[in-house]
Amino acid sequence: MTSKTQKTTIAKAKTIFSGFGGQGVLMMGYVLATSGMNENKHVTYLPSYGAEVRGGTANCTVTVSDEPIASPVASFPDSAVLMNTPSLIRFEGGVKSGGTVFLNSDLVDVRPKRRDIEVVSIPVNSIAGRLGSTRGANMVMIGALVQQTGLVSLKSVIQSVKSIFQKKGSKVHKMNTLAIKEGAAFVDALSGS
Repeated sequence: MTSKTQKTTIAKAKTIFSGFGGQGVLMMGYVLATSGMNENKHVTYLPSYGAEVRGGTANCTVTVSDEPIASPVASFPDSAVLMNTPSLIRFEGGVKSGGTVFLNSDLVDVRPKRRDIEVVSIPVNSIAGRLGSTRGANMVMIGALVQQTGLVSLKSVIQSVKSIFQKKGSKVHKMNTLAIKEGAAFVDALSGS
């Protein structure tokens, strides 16, 4: 699935995911990394946990590249997925000029101060809640991210999520797939596609 909103695929792109533990932040990174591997790309996945997992801070860095990756550290990520206000405060300054910040507008109550980055605000909790469970907010966000950036295909993300959650059954797979597609559709609607 291609969209007018997708950017030209970059040879190497770094993304940081950040939020409270329990928001599925590390899972988003794992899904992106798995999707990249399934597309025969080079990937790194570097998770970081706070002292207490649920409710504490969690973040991870994922690099997806067409070439070998020298370091998993993303000093200046191309994109940042920020699921709460503390994450915005912590990571906004590190995003490279011209990069993109994806905000969970349901929980981020301030706007980025920088003018040299693109901001994509998505009410992921509201969208997931409308679908039946706010636990799918991370799937809404990963759908929006891949639709906007083109880092991997939406099809790869859906297949990766199905594989990762295989033991959870078809009901969970259908819910996750719907959430991913809703996130992608939201980004398309923002751009008027």
